[in-house]
Amino acid sequence: MFVTPSDEINEELLKAWAKEKVLGVAHRQRSLREKRTEAVMPCLQRVLEAFSQESLGTQHFASMTGSGHDDYGRELIDRVFARVLGAQRAAVRLQLVSGTHAIAAALFGVLRPGDQLLSVTGRPYETLEEVIGLRGSDQGSLMDFGVLYEELSLDIDGRINFISLEKFLEIPRKMIFIQRSCGYSWRPSLSIDCLEEICARVHHSQPECVCFVDNCYGEFVEEREPCEVGADLIAGSLIKNLGGTIVPTGGYLAGRSDLVEQACCRLTAPGIGINAGTGFDLNRLILQGLFLAPQMVAEALIGADLVAGVFEELGFMVQPSTNEERHDVIQAVQLGDPLALQVVCKAFQRSSPVGAYLDPLPASMPGYENDLVMAGGTFVDGSTSEFSADAPLKPPYNLFVQGGTHHSHIQIGLIRALCDLVKAGFLDLPQTG
Repeated sequence: MFVTPSDEINEELLKAWAKEKVLGVAHRQRSLREKRTEAVMPCLQRVLEAFSQESLGTQHFASMTGSGHDDYGRELIDRVFARVLGAQRAAVRLQLVSGTHAIAAALFGVLRPGDQLLSVTGRPYETLEEVIGLRGSDQGSLMDFGVLYEELSLDIDGRINFISLEKFLEIPRKMIFIQRSCGYSWRPSLSIDCLEEICARVHHSQPECVCFVDNCYGEFVEEREPCEVGADLIAGSLIKNLGGTIVPTGGYLAGRSDLVEQACCRLTAPGIGINAGTGFDLNRLILQGLFLAPQMVAEALIGADLVAGVFEELGFMVQPSTNEERHDVIQAVQLGDPLALQVVCKAFQRSSPVGAYLDPLPASMPGYENDLVMAGGTFVDGSTSEFSADAPLKPPYNLFVQGGTHHSHIQIGLIRALCDLVKAGFLDLPQTG
C-alpha cells in the first residue's frame, strides 16, 4: 500500500514502485540501448582518424597568449573539427559564449543590408528572435541593419512544407535558415535525410543561396553531419554534444571556407577573421571533449529513450515517442501544469551533482520571452550535454530534457521525479499494489 491508515505515504513502498517502473522500462529498452551503444564506434572512429590525419600530439595542448596569432593548437583543432563535421573549414573558439552567439556570428557575417533571410523551420529558437529583430528594438538586430526576414510555417504535424518551400523560393534569397533541433517547439527534429532534401531543393532553385543549419543538439546523433548533405554553413555550442560534457565554454562554425571566414570576421574583425583567438590553455579539454563526445551522446540518447518510455507509460504525451527515430538529444514531455514542471525540475535538481540543495524557481533569462524553470546542477554552468531539463512557463507546459553522462543518473532522477509527482497529486495511483 502507498497510503497508510493515517493517510501518510509509505515512502519505502512508493520508492520501490517508482524504481520498478523506471527499471522495467529500461529492461524493455535493452535492444534500443544496445543500438545506441553500437553507434558509438563509427563516430569515435571518425574522431580518431581526424586526430591521426592531423598528427595530434601533446604539443598541441598549449595555447598562445595575447591575440593567439600562429597558435598551432588552435589551428589543429580547427582542422580536426572540419574533418569530423565533413566541412571545408571550421573555427572552434572559446570566445563564442553560446550556440546563439555562434549562430549570430554566422548570420551577421554573411548577410548584408537588403539580403533576404528565410527560415524554413518556422519561428526560430527564442534567443534568436532578438538577433533577427522579431523582439526588441535598437539593439543592432539583423532587421535594424536592413536584412529582410520571412519564415515558412511548418505543417500541422510539425514537418517541412516542401510545396510551400518551392513557392517561397520564387523570391531570390541570400540565406535559408534551418533549425535542426525542435528547440522549445512541439515538433519532430529534422533528420539528416530531410536536411539533404531541403538543401538539394534550395540549391537546385537558387545555386548561390546559402543553406545555414543551426546544428545544436544534433551532432553525432546520426551517421552523417549537415555539411556532408549540402549545408553550406553550420554552427553549434561546445557545452552541448561536441564538448563531451567537459569543455567549459565555446562554440564552433563549420562549412565552406569563405563563409567560415566571413563569420569569423564578425567574431573578431575584418582583416583578422579566423587567424586569431587564444585557447586559454584549454586545447586539451576541447580535444578530449571531442574524443568523449560519441559516448556522451549515446548516453544522452539512452537517457532520452528512458524519459520518453517512463512518461509515455504514465499517460503523458512525449515528443518523440518511443517508437520514433531520434535526430537530436532532446526529449519533450507535455506535463500540462506549471506546478508539475517545477516538481519534476526540482526532483532532477535534487538528483544533480552540483547545487542539489537548490530549488528551481521560474525566472527570466537573457534572450528569452517567457520565464523559464530549469534544472541544471551541472559541472559546466548551463551545460546541456550533462543531465538537465528546462521549460518555458507557458501552456501546455512542456518539459525539455537533455544530456547525461550516464543513463544511471537519468534513472535516479526519474525515480525521484515519479515519487514527487505522486506526493504532489499529479499521478493517480491505486491505493494497493
